[in-house]
Amino acid sequence: MDKNLLDILACPVCKGPLIYDQEKQELICKADRLAYPIRDDIPVMLEDEARQLAADEVS
Repeated sequence: MDKNLLDILACPVCKGPLIYDQEKQELICKADRLAYPIRDDIPVMLEDEARQLAADEVS
């Protein structure tokens, strides 16, 4: 994931910062406990496509 792109992306729900999870290829919003998938190097920033994080995944 390009560092410059990560710097300008924000959670579409709360406009908060996102954390890149390289292993799972997701962008994580800790505030909303959502994980946005990255498919073919393109972040899918749609709330409907996001995965809800379990409590133990948000650390």
